[in-house]
Amino acid sequence: MRICIIAPEQFPVPGDGSVEICIWNIARRLARKHKVTIVSRRAPGLPDTAEIEQVTFIRLPSGTPSRYRSSVLRYLEAAEPFELIQIDNRPLLLAAVKRRHPGIPVLLFLHSLTFVPPESRIARSLALADAVAANSRSLQQRLSRRFPGTSKKLSVIPLGADLSRFAPAQPQEKARLRGMYGLAPGFTVLFVGRVIPRKGVPVLIRAMHRLNKHLPARLLIAGGGKPPYVRRLKLLARRLGVRVSFLGNIPHEDIHSLYQCADCFICPSQQHESFGLVNVEAMASGLPVIASSNGGIREIIDSGYNGYLVKQYRNPAPFANRMLQIGSNPTLAARIAAQGRKDALNMFEWQHTAELLEKLYFRLVPQ
Repeated sequence: MRICIIAPEQFPVPGDGSVEICIWNIARRLARKHKVTIVSRRAPGLPDTAEIEQVTFIRLPSGTPSRYRSSVLRYLEAAEPFELIQIDNRPLLLAAVKRRHPGIPVLLFLHSLTFVPPESRIARSLALADAVAANSRSLQQRLSRRFPGTSKKLSVIPLGADLSRFAPAQPQEKARLRGMYGLAPGFTVLFVGRVIPRKGVPVLIRAMHRLNKHLPARLLIAGGGKPPYVRRLKLLARRLGVRVSFLGNIPHEDIHSLYQCADCFICPSQQHESFGLVNVEAMASGLPVIASSNGGIREIIDSGYNGYLVKQYRNPAPFANRMLQIGSNPTLAARIAAQGRKDALNMFEWQHTAELLEKLYFRLVPQ
């Protein structure tokens, strides 16, 4: 099958955003059986055309959604016809492509609610899709309530992780990695994600302050944010006496080593998370996970079994209590971590995601 996967205009592929990570990891597995082309934006240092692991990359002028849309439409007009087009997270782009190519099945893969506000133009765009994939049941249910006419088109395609790369480190390797990051002995807590208000870093810093009254610990924050907001967080940590390292953006190709040198992973999201890919990566890496009980995170973590869910996630106290449990009970930490790794192996592998998508493709493309 000749498949074209069109990425959003925001970041290039391969890239470090969760959508871009998803596109690349699915495409490289589909390419073992199909002819796959990824269309994404141009970026400094990346060629306009390339082939990696049998996937063809086409990078087009962007800058604004409208300019990128024009670039995509021009490319599709000139390219060899595809049998299926997948567009990730951009319903308006899907509508433009489908209107220009009505005879080609077009699938919309949604990763969040961000680009599907309850507006009539979005409803009209979704009506043009031949199918809509959501990365969790939680997102599927919210989309069905917001756009009832789309319900019959919706399928759930969970995401995954590279389970060979995201894996527990042996003690000697963990010690080496901790030395590489300059970490002294002691309990190390990790946060990975965008440093923006909805991700809950202030709650985590306050939870660390509570934890430190009983168990000395250090916090690692991997992810970028706007400088004024990051400065406010650093000021909060200093005021509360919390030892924290703001590491900034770390390339996704290197992030697994950071998971491997931590002792616990916290995901304190304050708003709906459609999936929560970082939780799967942490579980696969053998880290006990403590996360907010919202959205698709509840489909990943079975609280008390392969991690912990915090219902009162706007309150730092329950996060602190769970961290203390993990940090002061190595046997419990090891049990939770082992079960998390086992469940990641059983349920969250990119090959499984690619196979589910392939089944959906075959329903859309006559054989």
